[in-house]
Amino acid sequence: MTQLLSVKCRLIVSKELRTEIDATLQGFADACNQILKIGQGFKQWNTTKLHHLAYKTVRASTGLGSNHVCMAIRRVVGNVKAVKQIHKFRPTSISLNERTFRYWEETQEVGITLTKRHRFKLAIGGYQIALLRGQKITSATLNKTRQGDYYINFVVEIDTPPTGKTPKVIGVDLGRRDIATTSTNKSWSGEQIQTVRDRFSRVRAGVQSKRTRNSRRLLRRLSGREQRYQKWLNHNISKELVQVAKQSGAALVFEDLTNIRQSLNEKPRNKTERRRTNNWAFHQLRIFVQYKAAIAGVSVVFVPPGYTSQTCNRCGHIHPIKGKSYRSVKKFKCGYCGFEHDADVNAAMNIAALGLSFVSQPERPGMNCQLEGQIPLLTIFQI
Repeated sequence: MTQLLSVKCRLIVSKELRTEIDATLQGFADACNQILKIGQGFKQWNTTKLHHLAYKTVRASTGLGSNHVCMAIRRVVGNVKAVKQIHKFRPTSISLNERTFRYWEETQEVGITLTKRHRFKLAIGGYQIALLRGQKITSATLNKTRQGDYYINFVVEIDTPPTGKTPKVIGVDLGRRDIATTSTNKSWSGEQIQTVRDRFSRVRAGVQSKRTRNSRRLLRRLSGREQRYQKWLNHNISKELVQVAKQSGAALVFEDLTNIRQSLNEKPRNKTERRRTNNWAFHQLRIFVQYKAAIAGVSVVFVPPGYTSQTCNRCGHIHPIKGKSYRSVKKFKCGYCGFEHDADVNAAMNIAALGLSFVSQPERPGMNCQLEGQIPLLTIFQI
């Protein structure tokens, strides 16, 4: 099996070539906007058919090379299929294929076709060099940041070891108070990220109330800083989780939290709690864990989230009265057997039990409630 990775490398660009790159980026954005308008007019999102409708017109109006126009058509079609609403394309990136760029591993240079082919030095470290070593790279993206720096993102395909079966699992409970808690009693507090997000929210509210000329630019900067901090934190947590699982030869088991925001927002919640729930970046953490685990040969299993926080890990009981729970904030105390534990660790142990029944004995359920009339957790699946 293989895994696709994006390797980000900074380009060393002279002042003379910055204008040419910016003009190409602007032309590519204009091409995408024209193609989008043509596609909407004809209601046509088939790549081949849209190519016949837009290619000659777009190339004549933008002056782009044929390969750039073809990549613009693919960019538009891909975006339309990926998201419900497409906004205006901005001159921040351009898609490249093997005909519009070339990477030289010996000199750490890349050739990119603008109005003509230019060679650029790469400012990269050992991590990027190791990922690019021996790779035949066929696609990349040239990006310009808000700070005016230029990067190229190479798409590389690396071999991943098979995961196989394992008798060991580590359950991971995700939350806002603690971002992640494992069944081995390790946790990552969410207090600092929540403090950072609350601070950014207050600053944004102050900027929006003033409505100055620079408000929009400042809001984008604040959003970028907040997102970068969350991304850095999730990268570190996912790295540690995968490392621990690999060292112990265990699989990682998570709850499948698809549509969790919608279900939480349906409940009565104040404005602050709604904002905090919508800022919960559990999906990003899940993506980071999945690709890191694939590279490390660690299996990742997803199980249903129902009753994992309410069930006693020792006896399998939940509170007999609907709407009530043995869990109180961070404390779990079973009213049937008296078992007391950290509530998040108890949930992680339940998640691990469900995951273990899948990775080692798929024919047997891992958890079953002992109370009459309650719903057993029998359905297990893997993504």
